[in-house]
Amino acid sequence: MTHTQSDQSLRAALALHQSGRFDAAAKLYAMIRARAPSNFDAAHLAGTLELQRGRMAEAAKTLAEARRLNPRSSMGAMRHGIALNALFRYPEAEAAIHQAIALDPGSADAWLHMGRTLRGLGRLDESIAAYGKSLAARPDFAEAHDQLGALLANARGHAAAEPHLRRATEIEPKRAMAWCNLGLCLTYLGRIGEAMDAFGNSLRFDPTLAQAHAGMGFALSRCYRHGAAVEAYGRAIAIDSRHYQARSARLYELQFDGSAASAEIFAEHRRFGAEASAEALSRSAALPAGRVSGGGRAAGLIRVGILSPDLHRHSVAYFLEPLLEGLDRSQCEVFLYHDQPVSDSMSARLRSLATQWKVTAGLSDDVVEASIRADAPDVLFDLAGHTGVNRLNLFARRLAPAQATYLGYPDTTGLDEMDFRLVDAITDPPGQADAFATERLLRFAPTAWCYAPPASAPVVGPGPAERGEPLTFGCFNSPAKITDESLRLWARILEKTPGSRLLLKGQGLSVEAIRSGFLHRASQAGIAPSRLALVERTKTIEEHLALYAQVDIALDTYPYHGTTTTCEALWMGVPVISQCGDRHASRVGASLLHAVGRPEWVAANADDTVARAVDFGSDRPGLVATRKNLRDAMANSVLCDRPGQAARFAAAIREMAAAKGIS
Repeated sequence: MTHTQSDQSLRAALALHQSGRFDAAAKLYAMIRARAPSNFDAAHLAGTLELQRGRMAEAAKTLAEARRLNPRSSMGAMRHGIALNALFRYPEAEAAIHQAIALDPGSADAWLHMGRTLRGLGRLDESIAAYGKSLAARPDFAEAHDQLGALLANARGHAAAEPHLRRATEIEPKRAMAWCNLGLCLTYLGRIGEAMDAFGNSLRFDPTLAQAHAGMGFALSRCYRHGAAVEAYGRAIAIDSRHYQARSARLYELQFDGSAASAEIFAEHRRFGAEASAEALSRSAALPAGRVSGGGRAAGLIRVGILSPDLHRHSVAYFLEPLLEGLDRSQCEVFLYHDQPVSDSMSARLRSLATQWKVTAGLSDDVVEASIRADAPDVLFDLAGHTGVNRLNLFARRLAPAQATYLGYPDTTGLDEMDFRLVDAITDPPGQADAFATERLLRFAPTAWCYAPPASAPVVGPGPAERGEPLTFGCFNSPAKITDESLRLWARILEKTPGSRLLLKGQGLSVEAIRSGFLHRASQAGIAPSRLALVERTKTIEEHLALYAQVDIALDTYPYHGTTTTCEALWMGVPVISQCGDRHASRVGASLLHAVGRPEWVAANADDTVARAVDFGSDRPGLVATRKNLRDAMANSVLCDRPGQAARFAAAIREMAAAKGIS
C-alpha cells in the first residue's frame, strides 16, 4: 500500500469511525495495519475505537503498539493509560500517563487521568494535587471539578467538595453525574431540599442514571420517607442490577417496615448475599481457611481487624471503646480501619487503643482489600452491616479466615462468607432466630452491648411531673425509626393520660419541610399539635443528656428499637417502655432492660405497651423513686460491666478463631 493509498484509506476509516459505524471502521483500520504495520495513526485510531466500544483489553494491546510506533505522542500515551486504568492496571497506567504529561505538561486531560490513576493506587493527596493541576491548565474543566469534588467528599468531607461540584454544574448545566454528586454532597450536609432539586436535575438530564435514583433514595431516607426510598432504590437496581450501594441501602430501609415478615426480609438478604458472592468471585481469589502469615506476630497472638465508617463520635464507637480498652494485648492485637474522612476525639481515643490505625476513607475497594490482606487479620469484624457507606462486598471476597459482624446493623448480612454475628439470647432466641441468619449466631454475653456513660453526664434531677409540670413522655430515637405505627400507639397513650405531652428529638426536626411533614403524620395518627414538642438534635452530648430532665417516661420505637438512646435515658433516670417483637431490631430494648433488671418495662404487644405506660405514668411516687435509683442500679448491672464484657468479647474472638483452626 502506497503512502497516498494509506492516507486515503485512513481518511475513509476515520469518516466511518466518526459517523459511528464502528464495525466497518474497525475492519478498515485492521486492513491498513496489516498492509502498513508501521502506521502509527492506524494503530492509534484503532485503539481509540476499542476504547469507545468498551473493549479495554483490546484497546490496551493496540494502544501499546501505537506507543511503540511513536513514543513521542502524548495523546497515544494518555489513551493507553486510560485503557490500563479501566483494567485496574494502575502502576502501568501511571507510567503511561506520566509519559503523556512529560510530553505535554499543560494537558488538562492528562492530569485528569493521572488523578484517576493515583486515586486507584490509593494515593489520595497526590490524586487531589493532580486534579488541581488539571484545573490550573483549564479552570472551566467541568469533568475535573466533578471528579475532584467526588474525591474530596470521600477523602476530606463534603464541605470541601461542594464548591467543585457546584462549579461543575455551572459550567455544564446538563452534566447529570455532577448534579448527582452534588445531590449526595448536599444530603450529607443536611440540606435535603437542595439535594432533591439536584437529583431531580440529574434525572431530568439522564433518567437512566442509576446513581441518581439511588441518591434520591438516600435523600428520601434522610427525610424519613422509607417507602419512597425503597422505590427509588428499586429503580436504581432495575437500571443497574450490580449497583451495590442501592441493593444494600434498600435492605436497611426494609428494617423500618413492621408489616414485612422475617422470612421475606431474610430472602431479600439472601439474594443480596448470592449476588455479592458471585461478583466477588470475579474480582478476588478466596483466602484459604488457615492462617496466613501476618509477619512479625508472636506465636498464639490473634490478630483482630475492625473495619467501620463509625470510628468517631457515633453510637457504634461508644459501644466498641470499652471492649477494646479491656482486651488483653498479650492475647491479641487490634488493627482498626477508619472508613470515614472525619476524625474527632473518639477517633483519637480508639486510635490509642489500636496496634495499628489506618484511614481507608476515599480508597477504592481494591486498595482497601490489598491493605487488609497485607495485614492478614485472623478475625475481621464488620461494624456497619447494611448501614451507611459500608464495605460488605469486601467481606464477600473473604479477607480473613474468620469474619464477623457486630453492633452496626440489626439483621443478617446475607453473606455466606460472614461466619459469625455477635448477639445475645434475648435479641436472637436460640432455635428461633438462627433460621433467619446466614451467619452462625454467637450469643457471647447476657446482653450484646456494653454501655460506657460519658463522664460529663449531668446529675439526675427531678422530672417534669415531680416538678409539678405535665407528665411528659419522650423519644430521642432517630426520627427514621418513628413509624406511623409508633405514632398511633403513642396517641393512645396520650389519650389515656389526660394532660400529658410528648417530646420528640432528632436530626432534621427543625427543617421546615421535614418538620411540617412530621407534624402532619402525627396529626393523622391522632396526636394534637398542642401536646407535641419537636426538638432538633443538640450539638453536644451534655446538652443531649440534659434534655432528659424534660422527660418522665421514654417510649421506644417499634419495630426498630433504639439502642444508645435507651441506654442514655436509663442513665439519666428515665424508665423506658419497649414493645418486644419477633426479630432482632424489635428485641434490643428487651435485652437492655433485662440487663438492668427491669423486665417489667418490656411489653408483649401494643395493648400491653399502652397499659404499662399509662400505669407507670399514674404512679408518681414510683416515677420519683425510679428516677432517684435507676443510675446506681444501671451502674452495677451487666450492661455497664466493662471488664466483664471485654473478657466475654475476647472469649468470643478466641472461639471464632478456634473454629477456623487458629490458636
